[in-house]
Amino acid sequence: MAVSAMTTTDKQMDGLPLAQVSPARKRLSDGFGFWLLLLPALIFFIAFFVVPTASLFALAFNKSVAGVITLSSAITFDNFVRIFTRAIYYEAILRSVGIAAVVALVCLVLGYPLAYVIAKTVNPGRNTLLMILVLSSMQLDMVIRLYGLMVLLGDNGLINGALIRMGIVSQPLPLMYNIFGVVVGLVQITLPFMILSLIGIIKSIHPALEEAARSLGASRTKAFFSIVLPLSMPGILAGTLLVFALAISSYVVPALMGGWKVMVMPIHIYQQVAETGRWQFGAAIAVVLFVTSLMAIAVYHRAAMRTTGGRS
Repeated sequence: MAVSAMTTTDKQMDGLPLAQVSPARKRLSDGFGFWLLLLPALIFFIAFFVVPTASLFALAFNKSVAGVITLSSAITFDNFVRIFTRAIYYEAILRSVGIAAVVALVCLVLGYPLAYVIAKTVNPGRNTLLMILVLSSMQLDMVIRLYGLMVLLGDNGLINGALIRMGIVSQPLPLMYNIFGVVVGLVQITLPFMILSLIGIIKSIHPALEEAARSLGASRTKAFFSIVLPLSMPGILAGTLLVFALAISSYVVPALMGGWKVMVMPIHIYQQVAETGRWQFGAAIAVVLFVTSLMAIAVYHRAAMRTTGGRS
C-alpha cells in the first residue's frame, strides 16, 4: 500500500495525472528544483567571494591614502605603476611565481611515487595505513608543523647540530631564513594535496592496459612511461595547480621559514595593510596575485585540453 501510494503521488503534479502535464511544465518544475538546491551555495559564493573580490578590485584603483578604506569614484593606476616600476615589488612577483613553481615540481617528484604505491596496494590494511600516514600530517596545525621544522633546520637545530658533532661541517648550514627554507616549508605543507590528487586518477587506470603493454614486449619502465604516466596526466595537472595556488598565496610559511627575508607578494600585502595602513596599494598587490593565479589556471586549462585531445 505504501509503494502504491508513493507511485500515485509521484504520478501527479498540481492535482493532475502525469500524462496531462505538459513536458515544458515538467521541465520548468525540475529546473526550479535544481536552482532551489543550488541557491544556498550561490548566495554564500556571492556574499563571501564575489562581493569581497569586487570590492578589492575597486579599492585597488583608488589613490593610496594611509588609514582610508572607503571606496572613491576617482580612478587611478598609480598603485599598479608603482608595483611594476619598483624592483622590490616586481621582483617579489617573480620570486613568488618561481617559488610556487619549484614547490609544485618538488611535490610532484616526491608525491607521485607514494601516490602510485598507495593506488597499487591491494591489501586493505596496508593501504589504510599508508593513507593514514598521508592524512595524519594534515591533522596538526600549520604553525605547529612549521615550528617543528624550525627546530629541525635552525642554526642550532637537530640537523646542524648532528653535522657539527660528526665533523662534517664547521659552521651551521643556512637551512632557514632563505628561499630553501621557504621551499622546504611549503613542500611539507602542500605535499599531501598532491598525493591525494594523484591517488584517484592512478587507481582509475585499468591494470589490463599496463599488462597488455608488457605482453607486447615493453619493459616495466617503458610500460609505465608510455601507459600509466600519460593516463595520469589529469591528476598531475590538478595536483600541480592546487599546490601552485597554495604556495603562491601562502603568508605564514614565508614569514616563519623565511624570517621576513624572503619577500613574496603575501608579505608585501600584509605590510601595506597591517603596518602602513595603505589598503589601496595592498589591494593592488592582491589583484596582481589574483591575476597571476588566474593565469596559472588558464595555463592548466590549456594543458588539460591538450592531454585530453581537445576535450575541455
